[in-house]
Amino acid sequence: MNDLGAALRAWRERTDPDAVGLPNASPRRVAGLRRGELATLAGISPEYVARLEQGRAGTPSAQVCAALACALRLSDDEEAHLMRLAGFATAPDRIPCRIPGSLHRVIDHLGDVPAAVYDAAWRLLHWNRLFAAVFGDPADASADDRNALIVQFESRNPRVRQTDTERAYFEQSLVADLRATSARYPNDPDVAALVTRMAGNDRFRRLWALGAVALHESAHKTAVHPDVGPIPLDSNVLTTRNTDHRLVVLTPRPDTTAREKLDRLGGRGPVPRQVGLT
Repeated sequence: MNDLGAALRAWRERTDPDAVGLPNASPRRVAGLRRGELATLAGISPEYVARLEQGRAGTPSAQVCAALACALRLSDDEEAHLMRLAGFATAPDRIPCRIPGSLHRVIDHLGDVPAAVYDAAWRLLHWNRLFAAVFGDPADASADDRNALIVQFESRNPRVRQTDTERAYFEQSLVADLRATSARYPNDPDVAALVTRMAGNDRFRRLWALGAVALHESAHKTAVHPDVGPIPLDSNVLTTRNTDHRLVVLTPRPDTTAREKLDRLGGRGPVPRQVGLT
């Protein structure tokens, strides 16, 4: 048994079957989950669980690790430890892209407003059903079309409308946020490549030259939906402490018909999706 196997077994044996929705009526020789139960919850075979615990399996994928973490109800710190044991730790000079389980749960419970998670370079990682219904399903978009900076400065989303004042504030705030990211991750090649690409845009180049540094925290925009028309939205951004993820929550602007239109779209969008190693 290796460290990964020992950790998985310890977590399995401490997990209360009732806590994960399993009946606990039959007699159990030991506390916790049976290997077959963990396998069912994680969507893998019991034999693979046994090989992992005994150190006889190869390194599990990040997707398998995430499924095991969810099945075992691991904390964010424990899930990060599992990823490190499996060799998926984020290098200190690279932007984290794995979304902690707690953030998944938060966004998936925000069902009545559009919500999404971005990394520190503003790459879209995860979104809920209403976000896809309002702005179009990002699952079908290219990598470029899932980066907020590229989408904004290259006008790639026809469903977003901004006044000149809204656009100026939003772009200035995004660029200042990217400069802060470039300082925190000076050796991340993806950040450097993004800055180089964006420098070809006149508006970006002028804002970058200002040298402003700040976190992007809020914005205003109007989503133009083909069925329900304009939806005025206020965007609020929460930045996570350890992973620099941006949780973006878009709320209906007061004294408008936005709430009614979001309610009409509710339940019509695609299922929540994610991209990358989350």
